[in-house]
Amino acid sequence: MTENEVRSVAELVTSCEAGAHIVTAGFLGDEAAFATGEGEVVFLDGRKAAAHPGGSILEAVFDGARVVTAGDDGRVVATGAEGNSETLAEVKNKWVDHVALGPDGALAWSAGKTAYVKTKKGERSFEAPSTVGGLAFAPKGFRLAVAHYNGVSLWFPNSDAKPEFLEWKGSHLCLRWSPDGKFLVTTMQENALHGWRIADSKHMRMSGYPARIRSFCFSHDGKWLATSGAEAVVMWPFASKDGPMGKEPDMLASARQGSRVTCVSFHPSSQALSVGYSDGMVMMARMSDGAEILVRGPEGGEVTALAWHRSGMSLAYGTDEGKAGVLNL
Repeated sequence: MTENEVRSVAELVTSCEAGAHIVTAGFLGDEAAFATGEGEVVFLDGRKAAAHPGGSILEAVFDGARVVTAGDDGRVVATGAEGNSETLAEVKNKWVDHVALGPDGALAWSAGKTAYVKTKKGERSFEAPSTVGGLAFAPKGFRLAVAHYNGVSLWFPNSDAKPEFLEWKGSHLCLRWSPDGKFLVTTMQENALHGWRIADSKHMRMSGYPARIRSFCFSHDGKWLATSGAEAVVMWPFASKDGPMGKEPDMLASARQGSRVTCVSFHPSSQALSVGYSDGMVMMARMSDGAEILVRGPEGGEVTALAWHRSGMSLAYGTDEGKAGVLNL
C-alpha cells in the first residue's frame, strides 16, 4: 500500500497531545476522550482529569456518558464528560487489572484471581482458578465471562450455581462475545485466538499469526471477527452456525512494508472498519470492495486505540506516543 493509491481525509482530523501512552479511546457525549497510562483522562479540547493521580490506567471502557478505568492504585474510577471523577470500587494493596460494564449499570472488575460484580442489589465475588486475564459481560442475560489460565469461566453473579467452565490449555486474555451471544472468543498468550460455540462448547482454533493479537472485534451484525496480529487485518467468518470452523479467513487492508496491524475497530452500523498500524498509520477500509481511505499517515508511534462514535460519523485514534486525533465525517 502506498499513500498515493488511496484517498486521504487527513486534513479533516483534529489532533491533540495526550502526553502519554493511550490505553483506550472513546466518546463522552460527542467529545472524544483518551485514557492514558499516566492515570489521566484527556479530552480533545485539552482538558485533563486525574482519574488515578500518581498511578496508571491499566484498562478502560466507555459507555457514552462516562469512562470507567481500572488502575494500579487499586481503584475503579468513573469519569464523566465534565471531567469529574468518582471512585466506584477499591481493592486494598492490589492492582485492578480489568474492568467491564454490563446491563442495568452492572460493573465488573478484577484484582489478581478475584473477579467482582457490583449491581444495584449489592456486590459479589468469584475466585478464578488463576489470575484473571479478562472480563466480558454476555450480550444477553446476566452472565460474566472470566478468562484465566486453561480456559474461561461463565459466571452467573445472581446465582449460587457453579460457573460453567470452557476448557482449553494455555493462558486466555481478552474476551469478545459475538453480538448474538452464540460464540465467545479469547486472545491467547501465544499468537492465536481460541473460541467456543456456547450451545455445545465446540472449539474453534484460529492460529497462524506472526504476532500476538492485541485487538479484535465483531462486526455489528456478528458476521465477521476482525483481528490484528498480522500484516493485514485477518477477517474470520461467523455468519454460519459453525462460525469459522473449517473455513479460511479473508485478509483486508494490508500494511506498508515493515509494518503490521495493531488495532481494529468495526463501524457501528456498516461493513467497514478502521485499522491502525505499528508505524502510526490509520486507515478506513470497506469490506465490499476493499476500498481504503487514509486517516493518518505513517507518522510514528504504534496505534493503540481506535473508537467510533455511536453515530458512525466520528473516529478517534491514539498511539503509544500520546498522539491522538478525531476524524469528523
